[in-house]
Amino acid sequence: MIISAQVDHLVIAADTLAQGEAWCRQVLGVEAGPGGEHPLMGTHNKLLRIAGPQFPRAYLEIIAINPGAADPGRTRWFDLDDAHLRAAVKHEPRLVHFVANTQDAAAAMRALAGLGIDRGALLHAERPTPRGLLQWQISVRADGQRLFYGALPTLIQWGEVHAADGLAPSELSLTAMAATHPRPDDLRAAYVALGLQQVAVQAGPPNLCATLTTPRGAVTLESKGT
Repeated sequence: MIISAQVDHLVIAADTLAQGEAWCRQVLGVEAGPGGEHPLMGTHNKLLRIAGPQFPRAYLEIIAINPGAADPGRTRWFDLDDAHLRAAVKHEPRLVHFVANTQDAAAAMRALAGLGIDRGALLHAERPTPRGLLQWQISVRADGQRLFYGALPTLIQWGEVHAADGLAPSELSLTAMAATHPRPDDLRAAYVALGLQQVAVQAGPPNLCATLTTPRGAVTLESKGT
């Protein structure tokens, strides 16, 4: 079976959603769009469409721990409970990860397992939206780790509705993505196994970069090894 994965969305971790919204205005020059809550993980988010020619359904997610949510009873996704990441985003929100969309997440996870990479279990999640119930399957490790300092994508398989379908057009467009890592060959092999061709990989200190066109000109977001 041929597996094909595409960049689905960027993950911007924030200490609070209010902090993330302020960062969005200051850095990207736009207002964050509506989002929702994730009772499964005790988080909530704001979303923005960032689709471009190379990333036709991409969006940006600003995500934070929801102080009003019940304790999820598990480690949250995207390393949001990690002390190092928590300290970093308390100072400023930043790009920490990306999610890749595939039509068969289970097959994609088996492909990674063939390389000795445990991407976690496929969890079913959902939240209501004005366009109907948003449902998806997403790979989440029990320890919440992103792997490769966030450069190995979490895998998602959408139901009938894609999150980007309900987002208004924005003044943002994702134009390029790149990752550097001390083990570039291992990261490239994982991308090949997923059929992911949109993210360039080079040797170097851990970093995930995404370049966007914005009202403030070209802006490059970086994880800086977080």
